[in-house]
Amino acid sequence: MKIIATIKRTPQRDTRMRLTADGRLVTDGLQYEVNPFDELAVEEALRIRDAKGGEVVALAVGPPGVAEQLQTALAMGADRALRVETDQSLDPLQIAHALAHAVRLEAPDLVLMGKLAIDAENGQVPLMLAELLEWPHASFASKVEIDAAGKSARVICEVDGGLEVVEVTLPAVITTDLRLNEPRYASLPGILKAKKKPSAVIPLAEVQGLPASNVRVASYRALPARQKGEIVESAEALAERLLSKNLV
Repeated sequence: MKIIATIKRTPQRDTRMRLTADGRLVTDGLQYEVNPFDELAVEEALRIRDAKGGEVVALAVGPPGVAEQLQTALAMGADRALRVETDQSLDPLQIAHALAHAVRLEAPDLVLMGKLAIDAENGQVPLMLAELLEWPHASFASKVEIDAAGKSARVICEVDGGLEVVEVTLPAVITTDLRLNEPRYASLPGILKAKKKPSAVIPLAEVQGLPASNVRVASYRALPARQKGEIVESAEALAERLLSKNLV
């Protein structure tokens, strides 16, 4: 099987984001990592490949700096990397078009993606990609089982009311949730091997039918500071305070 695992770079999880006075993000000096949900996608792709054979291609859209996160996927065990290169800030539909172009070139059996990126938390790109490809999709996977022939997948999806079992024919797009697996760490031998693995670049100009952006971020604002807590002496006093604040 050929499996594509998509990668997005996001600020490191312990980063404290800063804003300018006019509501813009300060990105100077930011350190990036692989989006955590995309790590799950890479791990699941590697497990399926190890069980079924084939190859795993790590795919990203972005500037040259994204190559560092693709190297992480290669160090984990992906066979090769592919990047649609652009320095532009693309909206979700544009990213989906760029990914769709690369997916059509590769013709994989399966695309695995994180359910969302922890920076924007939109969760739009996977569904847009499936629509552009006219492929079935399954979201929020906590378990993925590929049939013996490699023609379909049984996916256990996490939903608000519990679990939902979805069966899709391949090729398909599947998004990963937290309980799907535990991503492996890149070992030193893996890091050394990653430097020798093939990596290719597709210019964004080759993406046909790329739409104009219809989305822009007007500004950012910080959450209001948390109010200092209060200590009360009894349950009755607590009830009175809650009633006075219309919290019950």
